[in-house]
Amino acid sequence: MKTKIVSYLKNKKITEPTDVDKLIISTFMVKNGILVKHNKLIQTYLINEQNDTNQNLLEDFLELINNEIDDFNFEELIQLFEYVISPSDRIVNGAVYTPDNIRTYITNEVIDKKQKDTSFTSVKIADISCGCGGFLFNAAKTLKTLTNQSYKDIFKNNLFGLDIQEYSIQRTKLLLSLLALINSEDIPEFNFNLFVGDALLFNWDKFLPKFSGFDVILGNPPYVCARNLNIETKKFLRNWSVSASGNSDLYIPFFQIAIENLSPNGVLGYITMNTFFKSLNGRALRDYFKNKQLNFQIIDFGCEQVFRSRNTYTCICFIINKNSKYLEYYKSESHSLFKKKQFNKIKYAILDSKKGWNLQDTNIVSKIEAIGQPFGKKYKTSHGIATLKNDIYIFKPVKEDERYYYFKKDKYYKVEKDICKSIINSNKLSSSYSLSDLEEKVIFPYNRDSNSSAKLIEEDIFKEKYPEAYQYLWGKRNILALRDKGVGKYANWFAFGRTQSLNVVGNKLFLPKMSNKNPSGIISTDRDLLFYNGIAIVGHTRRELLFIKRIIESKLFWYYIKTTSKPYSSDYYSLNGNYINNFGIYDFTEQEIDFIIKEKDQNKLDLFIEEKYGIKI
Repeated sequence: MKTKIVSYLKNKKITEPTDVDKLIISTFMVKNGILVKHNKLIQTYLINEQNDTNQNLLEDFLELINNEIDDFNFEELIQLFEYVISPSDRIVNGAVYTPDNIRTYITNEVIDKKQKDTSFTSVKIADISCGCGGFLFNAAKTLKTLTNQSYKDIFKNNLFGLDIQEYSIQRTKLLLSLLALINSEDIPEFNFNLFVGDALLFNWDKFLPKFSGFDVILGNPPYVCARNLNIETKKFLRNWSVSASGNSDLYIPFFQIAIENLSPNGVLGYITMNTFFKSLNGRALRDYFKNKQLNFQIIDFGCEQVFRSRNTYTCICFIINKNSKYLEYYKSESHSLFKKKQFNKIKYAILDSKKGWNLQDTNIVSKIEAIGQPFGKKYKTSHGIATLKNDIYIFKPVKEDERYYYFKKDKYYKVEKDICKSIINSNKLSSSYSLSDLEEKVIFPYNRDSNSSAKLIEEDIFKEKYPEAYQYLWGKRNILALRDKGVGKYANWFAFGRTQSLNVVGNKLFLPKMSNKNPSGIISTDRDLLFYNGIAIVGHTRRELLFIKRIIESKLFWYYIKTTSKPYSSDYYSLNGNYINNFGIYDFTEQEIDFIIKEKDQNKLDLFIEEKYGIKI
């Protein structure tokens, strides 16, 4: 629907935020029959009827809105403001539209949690990454209902906002001004506490006299993953201790920023990513929470996609700035937000910051992890090769002869067989595929030494000995140079992006990177077979791998994965090493291992394993 609106603006070369906003505001006013006599801000965004060009644009845009939006109400306006943010800004700033039911729920809950110790005529509510002002819009309406103050006073005394983009702050002012206007508050100017700045650096003390913290902070922190952060932002992240582990995503420090700007007993309400429960880059944040031991409630949406425009996995977090021995957790669905919830209380003392938080069925998970030896200590896990440009290096031959493989990319190519290795995408593994079905070829510009270690071929030797492969890669060198955003440091331009998994290993148990059911592993004894995308258990005897395969296929193992691992859409869960490493491997006898390997009845095997673990699933 809104893609047509964006296309229209692009085709008309209307790209400046002010010009875009004039069209949107003028159309909103016309569609809703709103008149303005005094408010200067709104008046500056109304298209002047005396300008024929602008008037024609407005008429065209009105027709487009009539066709695309049935009721151009405030919610549609908020969504449109967020939608017309340029894609490049969206990547850098992580702006995303938060649905009204989520905003309403969070606003109601934080207000309810403050009701006992706050006068709402003096409450200070902030959104420190406010975007176009959706959360502040909901907060303003709620305060109006609770206090019957004028919006003029609410904007001046109760609401505070910050965003890195000037046009987002301007849109917030427009949104709030329109809210006041339709409630008969048409005055020349409102006094807003809305600031342009980077939350990673912003000092509220400099802008607010006698600042002692906000009573409420709410919002939706920016959704920017580590790989999309610029060098300057990465430098600013170092100011925040919660960003110290791994490559921090941008949302992570917003917890610390908010908590450090809350008043005593102040309340934080966020909808944000749930990856910090388990991720490496969430380790310092988990440690921060464990040390603080604040009153913390989590409503986890698991693998449900709350935001249509983003493939993200989210949770709602409520934190009261006071101490508690417990963290409270609830698994939910967004449509059941307003139902009564029975939170699971978990002692901070049993949460493991390093391994990750087990927030569901904690007693059973803890029991599994306490048994025998951890999977990660007993078995070696390897990730596949990382060329960082698989579509260039990896191919499926359409034919072959004694010397060459032939394949098609943008056109037909041939490369020398001797520089190629067999490879599989282990993430495609399932019971319906065999290794031969998955086999592809990879151009492998490395030699093996006497210890089976890989060493990059010298360029002049590569060019002389494998001229077809060299010429093919030479033609793609500009694309290869863009790996790692063009700043990668490689042994040579044709080297793989990473040096992982290049050496020869013997027996391998291949596993997919994620699965929506008990994973189907495949064992290979081919020393030269490479893999990418998935994971493999390597460096063990075939008997050991057969045993591991049966354990991984068990009902108990899959229960553990579903309970502790990172969720993806369609009920897929990650099988990466850090999500399986803590699974306890029971100390089975040799006779029991033989039984596990040979038993064909899966139900009987599941019951046997559960009995040994003392757990009934």
